[in-house]
Amino acid sequence: MRYELYYWPDIQGRGEYVRLALEEAGADYVDVARSDRGMSAMMKMMEARSGTPPFAPPFLKAGRLVIGQTANILLYLGSHHGLAPKSEAGRLWVHQLQLTVADFVLEIHDTHHPLGPSLYYEGQRQPAKKRTEEFWNERVPKYLGYFAGVLTSNGGTYLTGRRVSYADLSLFQIVEGLRYATPKRMEAFEPEIPGLVDLHDRVAARPNIKAYLSSDRRIPFNEEGIFRHYKELDI
Repeated sequence: MRYELYYWPDIQGRGEYVRLALEEAGADYVDVARSDRGMSAMMKMMEARSGTPPFAPPFLKAGRLVIGQTANILLYLGSHHGLAPKSEAGRLWVHQLQLTVADFVLEIHDTHHPLGPSLYYEGQRQPAKKRTEEFWNERVPKYLGYFAGVLTSNGGTYLTGRRVSYADLSLFQIVEGLRYATPKRMEAFEPEIPGLVDLHDRVAARPNIKAYLSSDRRIPFNEEGIFRHYKELDI
């Protein structure tokens, strides 16, 4: 089966967590909106008045299924491609971890858009500085400290033990994205989370991920996505 991934064509965003899982699995997929007339096809599916139309991208077409929401898509891919434990308890645990990642991703976004996504960053610079300080003082240690603890308690290789899961791939993206957005702050914080840094490097070295990262399928970070680099926030 060839999967169809629907997401915005110029940003990594929340779709990147799905791309990483598809790439690690070696799955056959097309990034629809990056092809000719792909955007119109994506909008048409979202505007459908029957069936199970998705609210917003990313969503994945898998045969007759149309699956929306990043964590929901990964729950499906994890069970079909060996990226989650086989037991129900294990699958739910990884899903729980991914939902926590989703909460963290929202907080990352809100560092540069604390007053809401409908306003430009330039109109909320001062609130963004305040939110970023609170984010790095309180929220980053809380979230990344939690994931570091889970990693250590399960042996320090991957979050669930010796086998990689889609949640590990998502944490790779978190570390990579924070390094892009706020490199100075991240460099200062990384000694607090050596296990997560090692996890990032371990994921980056996996053959399928390594090939993906060096390909043109990997959209570069930019100031339109979740992770944005503004110098005034990285001090």
